[in-house]
Amino acid sequence: MRLDKFLKVSRLIKRRTVAKEISDQGRITINGLQAKASSDVKVGDELAIRFGQKLVKVKINELKDTTKKEDADNMYTVLEENRIEND
Repeated sequence: MRLDKFLKVSRLIKRRTVAKEISDQGRITINGLQAKASSDVKVGDELAIRFGQKLVKVKINELKDTTKKEDADNMYTVLEENRIEND
């Protein structure tokens, strides 16, 4: 599954176009490697996503083409969430 579609379906990011912009800015890594919107993700991959002043690391548990809002958070597990300090 494409990275931008996973982010939208899992509701980590609300819109696929926003997911594409963030990944094209180099703010997402898959297993430590910089990712593009078209990068493939699979179960077990670890994503690091930089949202402004926050860094969120998640592990992918399952992939679905569509999901209900209440089931979306089962698609991933949050490993850590850190605030980024600006120097």
